[in-house]
Amino acid sequence: MTKTNILVVLPVTDVHKKQLEAAAPAAEFSYMAPAAVTREAAAAAHIIIGNMPPEHLSGSENLKWLQLNYAGVGKFADPGVLPTGTLLTNSSGAYGEAIGEYLVAMLLYLMKKFYLYRDNQKNKIWKDMGRVKTIIGSRVLVVGLGDIGLSFARRIKAMGGQVTGIRRHAGDRPDGVDQVYSLEQLDELLPQADVVAMCLPDTPLTRGLMDRQRLLAMKQGAYFLNVGRGNAVDNVALAEVLAAGHLGGAAVDVIEPEPLPQDHPLWDAPNSLLTPHVAGGFHAGDILEKVVAISCDNLRRYFAGEPLLNLVDREAGYRQRQGQWRQEE
Repeated sequence: MTKTNILVVLPVTDVHKKQLEAAAPAAEFSYMAPAAVTREAAAAAHIIIGNMPPEHLSGSENLKWLQLNYAGVGKFADPGVLPTGTLLTNSSGAYGEAIGEYLVAMLLYLMKKFYLYRDNQKNKIWKDMGRVKTIIGSRVLVVGLGDIGLSFARRIKAMGGQVTGIRRHAGDRPDGVDQVYSLEQLDELLPQADVVAMCLPDTPLTRGLMDRQRLLAMKQGAYFLNVGRGNAVDNVALAEVLAAGHLGGAAVDVIEPEPLPQDHPLWDAPNSLLTPHVAGGFHAGDILEKVVAISCDNLRRYFAGEPLLNLVDREAGYRQRQGQWRQEE
């Protein structure tokens, strides 16, 4: 019987390798850095754990399952990237704590005018910059109630904020959220929010969601945060709305395109914070450990014929609520 070839493209340690190999002892493992992966290496794999350039998967007819280290899906769910029937799972659950904390830091940076005091320090100016705002009593709209959105929502609730969540279908209200609405109700909720936090995956429904009209529909002086996907926002319009003084500030960790061109107006937008897609990745110490744990759990499930965690609906572009696949006998 032919062995299952598993290609791992994560920055794993020897300890991680032992964990992965223990989860699938009958398989044959190889390890490569994402930048070193060739089409030939991808084509030889039955299972790939970790991300690589999607174009390298062209012709990977042996591929049965791709386990991403993303919390989202990106272009991997686009038609033609994966062979028909290939299973796709992500690492949702690994990033919520780290990025939820990052979002709180972003919001406090804006609310407390730290950007003004940073500039004053650089220029050796000792000056009171006036009144600031507080999370206590603020109405915070979290657009996207996955692992990341919920983690942020619960922190805001614990700090005294009022949290409204938006997801594709309203459904039950999770702990840490005061109200839940569907995406169809976004337009009526935007003018009420003091803070809008975007925590959305990349899907056809979310691309271009926050256009100029919706940014202007936000409350005067509100704060805008984005850690989901850069293509959910018209970022030129965001720069213009900030320059016009309509928003109190904006902080974005994701943008379209990345890296941001030198002549993009968002570089010079007032009351803003730009970070280069670093809220997630492997920047927080425990994220890699969580990704490896999810991968190990799914390897055990795969070879036992059990439902996989974080199985992605490739047509919708995000994970299903419950894994519904079982390996055929």
